[in-house]
Amino acid sequence: MLDNMMAFLAHWGVTSLSLWVASLMFNGISFSSKKSLLISALLLGLVNAVVKPVIIILTIPLTLITFGFFLLVINALMMMLVSALVPGFRVSGFWTAFFASIVVTIVSLFIGTMVFQSEENYFEIPTQQKGVMI
Repeated sequence: MLDNMMAFLAHWGVTSLSLWVASLMFNGISFSSKKSLLISALLLGLVNAVVKPVIIILTIPLTLITFGFFLLVINALMMMLVSALVPGFRVSGFWTAFFASIVVTIVSLFIGTMVFQSEENYFEIPTQQKGVMI
């Protein structure tokens, strides 16, 4: 149970850091306090876990027609939903949320690979084995 709690806190921290980086990159994203940043990261994780899968299922035809690019729109809408729910979190418009969601995804992916490295490295190039090759 402690491992699950540590993983949850680590994911929450990565999301918080990613949102903070996005707010530094885009003038249209702002947080009134650290508390609003932490609440926004927590709620964004909850929205991505609960609401986003339902929206993805409902928009499968549109996602298929656009070859998956509509998922970027869904990410932006999730960020705008969180900004509407958290009082201290402001996103100025759709395009800001669109590009910020891309930045949040990339930063989270980069930091997540550094924090959550497993013992097995799936990207390791296999070395040549000793022995007879047939």
